[in-house]
Amino acid sequence: MLRSPRRSRAATVFLAGLAGACAAAGLTGCAGGSPLLHPAQTLASGDVRAAGGLSAQVVVGSLANDLSSARAQAARDPDLPGPPGTNPGYARGALVAAALAPGLAPFVGARVGIGGQAEGGIAYTGRGVRIDMRRAFTLGTGTALSIGGGVSAPFYGRQQGEPLPNVDLSSLRGYGADVPVLVGWESSAGIYRAWAGVRGGFEYDSIENLTSEPKPVTLGVPPIGLSATRYYGSALVGLAAGFRYLHVALELDATYQTAHGRYNGTTVDVQGVALTPATAVWWQF
Repeated sequence: MLRSPRRSRAATVFLAGLAGACAAAGLTGCAGGSPLLHPAQTLASGDVRAAGGLSAQVVVGSLANDLSSARAQAARDPDLPGPPGTNPGYARGALVAAALAPGLAPFVGARVGIGGQAEGGIAYTGRGVRIDMRRAFTLGTGTALSIGGGVSAPFYGRQQGEPLPNVDLSSLRGYGADVPVLVGWESSAGIYRAWAGVRGGFEYDSIENLTSEPKPVTLGVPPIGLSATRYYGSALVGLAAGFRYLHVALELDATYQTAHGRYNGTTVDVQGVALTPATAVWWQF
């Protein structure tokens, strides 16, 4: 079946915007934000929605202080992190950089309706991949509730801003899971959509092959390791507007994060709030 000219133009606009978003994010790095960027309503069986855009991870309060303190130490002392177990302040900054990864990242995803008001999706955020399934329940005209579950796998990272010595995020590996619950509304023609909800989950991150700069006194010292288990709870709101096949979506997540981990022989905890603003272009076909 041949596509209509209007639908072909929509696909061209979407792909051009997606390429631009990914190129822009590639210049800045891979952050830890993982927005949902989908409404509460699920797709009809066989329908597909592709999405491309950007997300940001912004740490505030104590989390921002932990990271800035570690960067200040790095600017003063080229021998960081020092002997194992001697620098909890730097270890807290390392956990923030590895487990929360503030900065910008691309967002590329696709979702497909599988029938029975159920839907599956996959999203790539530059730092990792998330796969999920969810089910929607109609509450009334234009309103719905959706409940789902996702699994994720972080496998890469890049520090943005002043990097922390001996925290090699390119060696990051891990796994996680989350449960989002959304309530949403859409207009009769699907031009406007709004959603809000909560989300809880955990993530385990590990960097196993870190080494400090070679010095005669460090010969024989085993590699520096980092591991962190992060638990989080989020509140989020989202809006989308468009016509027919194309929509522009915006979402903001406010998340309380707590992470327990170990770096360079030092066990530490970090906790605080992170904000994840995100935007994407949807193309449905």
